[in-house]
Amino acid sequence: MNNGLRILKRQRAVDLALAREFLDVPVANVSDCMARMTAGGARLRPMHSGGRMAGPALTIKTRPGDNLMIHKALQLARPGDVIVVDGGGDLTNSLIGEIMIGDAIRQQLGGVVIDGAIRDADWIAASPFPVFAAGVTHRGPYKDGPGEINVPIAIDGMVIEPGDLVIGDGDGILCVPFDDVASLLEMARKKQDVEAKMVADIASGTFDRSWVDATLTRLNCYIE
Repeated sequence: MNNGLRILKRQRAVDLALAREFLDVPVANVSDCMARMTAGGARLRPMHSGGRMAGPALTIKTRPGDNLMIHKALQLARPGDVIVVDGGGDLTNSLIGEIMIGDAIRQQLGGVVIDGAIRDADWIAASPFPVFAAGVTHRGPYKDGPGEINVPIAIDGMVIEPGDLVIGDGDGILCVPFDDVASLLEMARKKQDVEAKMVADIASGTFDRSWVDATLTRLNCYIE
C-alpha cells in the first residue's frame, strides 16, 4: 500500500439522524461533558454566515496547499457528511473556495472543516453552509498530491477517525468519537437543562454562588 497516496473505504459512520440531534446542542456543552480535554483549536473559525454543523467525518490528509484529494473526496461524499481536511494548518495557499463549496452544497453535505486556508471568503460568509477554516488567502491550490482519504487525522491534537461525529458552531469544532456519540448526546442535553435553570435563576435573582466562597475556604484563600 502506498502510504501518502491512498484512498480507503470508510468502515463505519455515525448515524446521520443521530448526528443531526446535535444541531440542537451547543458545542460548549458537549465539550464540557468530554471533560474539557478535546478541541480543534481556536484557529478554526466559522467562515459562513452562522449556524451549527453536525455530521459524520469524511477525513482527508493532504500536503499543505494541495487539494487533489479534496476533489476526490467530494466524489465519494454522501449527503450529510462533513469533509474534514488536515492541511497542516498552512495558510500559504487556499484549499477550497466557491466552486468546491458550491458542489458540497449541491450534494447536501453537512459542512466542511479545513485546517488550512479558504478563498472566496465574501461568498462563503454570505452562505449558511457550514465552513470552518484557519484563515483566508486568494492564492489558489495545487493539484498534484500526495494525500489520503479516510485515514485518522489530527487537528491541534484532536484525533478524528473516519466516521466520527464532527460538530461545530460559533465556538469552534469538536470531534465526538464514534462509540461515545449516543451517551454524550444524553449528557449534553442534561447539561443544557442545568444551564437553562441557571439562566432562569439569574433572571429571577435566585442564582446560588455559595460554591465560590466554599471553594476559596477550601483553598485557604486570604481575604481581608
